This record gives sequence, C-alpha cells and structure tokens, in this order.
Amino acid sequence: MAVKVRKVDEPGERELEGLCTLLIDAVHGGASVGFLAPLSHQAARQYWLEVTGQIAVGRILWIAESHGAILGSVQLDPCRRENGRHRADVQKLLVLTTCRGRGVASALMAALEAHAAGDGRSLLVLDTIAGSAAECVYRHLGWQRVGEIPDYAAMPDGELRATAYYFKRLPG
Repeated sequence: MAVKVRKVDEPGERELEGLCTLLIDAVHGGASVGFLAPLSHQAARQYWLEVTGQIAVGRILWIAESHGAILGSVQLDPCRRENGRHRADVQKLLVLTTCRGRGVASALMAALEAHAAGDGRSLLVLDTIAGSAAECVYRHLGWQRVGEIPDYAAMPDGELRATAYYFKRLPG
C-alpha cells in the first residue's frame, strides 16, 4: 500500500470528514484518546475544529493517505514556553483499524520526528495506555519508556487503565 504523509495547515471539508471517520474508528476500536464510546460524528467534528484552531497557534497535524482516503494522523504540540522550546508533545497517533500493521504509524512518526528535529526540537514526549499495541509501536521506533501512572485514563468503555510515558531524543 502506497502511503503519502503530508502536513495539513487548514483541513478542508474532505479532510475533516476523513479525520472524523478516523477518530470514531479509533474510539469504537477501543483506543483511549480522550473520548468515551459511542463517539458521535458531531463530537468528533467539534474536536477536529478545535484542533484546527490550535494549528493557528503552533500545533502541527499530519495525515497519511492512500488513494485519497485518510488512513491515519498524528499531531505535534511544540512547547512554547521559554524554558521548553527544545521539546514537544506527540498527540493522537491514530491509524484506521483496518490499516494497522502496514507501516502507517511509522510513516507518520518519521514525518513528525523529521519536522521536529528540523525545528530545533531535541526531545519529544508522549503517553499511551500501558500494555497497548501502541507501546509496541513506540518501542520499535526507538522511544524509551519512563514509567506509568495507574488508573490514569478511561478507556472508551469507561474502564480505568494505567498510562505509560515515553520520550525520544532527536539528533541535533
């Protein structure tokens, strides 16, 4: 599958619809990404409209596509505080459940890491559900696990789960 990753400065209607489908698929597939199931299209759209507003103040959004369909996305939120301009938070790495294991997440993270390094960021951080498949992805991509906090986040079904924290140093 040929996957194209691109940065999105202002999602158009087609991108918004694809991103809504992606987020709903993730939540209904059991991903803990800040929402409980069932996630309505309206709530998903509201989230992506909020992200669009955050892009205007520095957040960066990438999407992975194949044949015009959005297969995944990831966001980078650079720290804007004076003492933190060397770091950024990775947020909401999402891949359609039908496309997992095909290199989409790796392609998204490669684009994000290259951009962050080029922007002078030397440290990236993220969190994910402990024991999730995402942990395997991050470890495979060279991320280091710091630890976990028990019962930190609710899964889409409401069950509390531990969250694991990761970091990655970028060449600078």
